[in-house]
Amino acid sequence: MAGRLEGKVAIVSGAGCVGPGWGNGRAMAVIFAQEGAKVFAADKNLDAMTETLARVRDAGGDIEAYQVDATDSGQVAKMMEAAHARYGRIDILVNNVGGSAAGGAVELSEEGFDAQMDHNLKSAFLGCKHVIPIMIAQGGGAIVNVASASGIRWSGAAQVGYAAAKAGVLQLSRVTAVQYASKGIRVNTVVPGQLHTPMVEVRLAKQRSGGDVDALLKSRVARIPLGFMGDGRDTAYAALYLASDEARFVTGAEIVVDGGMTARCD
Repeated sequence: MAGRLEGKVAIVSGAGCVGPGWGNGRAMAVIFAQEGAKVFAADKNLDAMTETLARVRDAGGDIEAYQVDATDSGQVAKMMEAAHARYGRIDILVNNVGGSAAGGAVELSEEGFDAQMDHNLKSAFLGCKHVIPIMIAQGGGAIVNVASASGIRWSGAAQVGYAAAKAGVLQLSRVTAVQYASKGIRVNTVVPGQLHTPMVEVRLAKQRSGGDVDALLKSRVARIPLGFMGDGRDTAYAALYLASDEARFVTGAEIVVDGGMTARCD
């Protein structure tokens, strides 16, 4: 089924990636463009979007890069203004900025906790805050927030700031969905589990297994009933559905993309 986002304008925040391969943001930007969307790709680090831009342009898609700190309200407001000025509307916003920090309530510093809240929750709040007035004025739109299985279950590591922030993303989505449903704005959440993205090798292995990537991958796969890890494309296809008109009657909902991990009782 091609052209599911034909004629739509989509902002994907966190569209870069820490290395080659399929991170969530990169996959969403590429797949949205393949489905006909004009993609306004945003990231704090423009260099992180090099592969994203190349993949879209090589496939003949429409993508424009924009540098933004998603935790800065003024910068996020200017991003929305820039996207609207470029394309005349914003049909879809994906709030995908995020990342984990190790540590439980004792180990994680107060500064670290605050940073996790800003990075993972405030970024989604600011995206909603500044896009909703535009969507109201144009008669509607779709917002997809990216949470994490860590926001609903213990996922194998103490990362209390990340878990609390991602739980907050879920409720932010639900409340916002109900408040703005009458304005034609749908707000939903994708909840990825333990995916094999470039971040696993670059960051998580250092945090949790002393740099032993194979050991980390083995421990993660062991938690997944399907017996393998997905990647950013699995997140992207769930987001694609929620952003498309196929999900016209879906708001305040979550799609869990985790190979059955959070359905386990043990």
